[in-house]
Amino acid sequence: MSDTTPTAILGFGRFGRALSDLLLDAGRSVRAFDPNVDVPASMRAASLADLVDGAGSVVLAVPVDAIAEAARSLRPHLGATHLVLDVASVKHGPVRALTEVLGRDVPWVATHPLFGPTSIALGERPLVAVVCPNDLHPDAAPRAGDFFVSLGCEVVVEDAIGHDRAMAATHALAFFVAKGLLDIGAGEGAPFVPPSFGAMSRMIGAVREDASHLFATIQTANPFAAEARARLLSALETIDRDLVTNGAALPSEEPRLAIVPSVERAPDLRETRELIDDIDRDLVRLLGRRAQLARRAGRAKAEAGRSVRDPERELQVLEARRVWASGEGLDPEAVAVIFESVMALSRALQERSR
Repeated sequence: MSDTTPTAILGFGRFGRALSDLLLDAGRSVRAFDPNVDVPASMRAASLADLVDGAGSVVLAVPVDAIAEAARSLRPHLGATHLVLDVASVKHGPVRALTEVLGRDVPWVATHPLFGPTSIALGERPLVAVVCPNDLHPDAAPRAGDFFVSLGCEVVVEDAIGHDRAMAATHALAFFVAKGLLDIGAGEGAPFVPPSFGAMSRMIGAVREDASHLFATIQTANPFAAEARARLLSALETIDRDLVTNGAALPSEEPRLAIVPSVERAPDLRETRELIDDIDRDLVRLLGRRAQLARRAGRAKAEAGRSVRDPERELQVLEARRVWASGEGLDPEAVAVIFESVMALSRALQERSR
């Protein structure tokens, strides 16, 4: 489908809104409908019929338990030229619902973007999307793959059962552990935490930010999640029992340190340059993520009727960066010069995004 073909989004909650940002960043046209949310006028559809009229992909950005009803509501307005995609984090229920409601008449495909509103807002890359083929519509999965690739995503093809098994062993368990840590207040108020707790902190933050219904969906709508939780709990009980029984036992032999021959050691200068290259690559990636946010800010300013230039905000930004630079032992004015260039790039991106 061409970039001018509108993408229809039914449901304009956190993910629907974030997906619209991703589509707009890719130069795609967006139309959205949600009777319970204020959709920006530039993309607001007047009705379900208006939403899908002339659209190519139709994204059901609604909770898992609302997919069947959403599909039924749209069904009278859909035809063979549409491609209906669900974006739920489990596939068992959505596949059943889309099979029953749309069947062979309307092309559909189950998908799972492995990213959320925070990932999109921060411009994280690469974004990954799982596409689950179905026998009723063999061409639907390749079309969905092209859709996600056009948004800058990497695509993984997996059947619905394989997807849910993988999510049970990863997504569901990660959120299960994080929910437990959140409930016991792990790390809260600690004067310091080791780096090893960093990844756990991010998991806890993800559970805290997501609505409770999403946590429940991940755990209860995935038919393999309960088995995965049981295996984890059994393993933890075994580990705890072994620690209680044998925790005082010392290893019979200290691990030996591997000695790296001197010829394999990189010279200091080359090693330093390689580390600098790695950091610069990270800086460029961060600039790319900042550019995504700049485009988003440009669209928000346009919606609000505000100009791109905001001198007061720019002065505040530069002053804050000077303070941060001083805290890192850097020359504040030199760092301010760098951010003046970054802000000039952001302004140019915002102008083009309006």
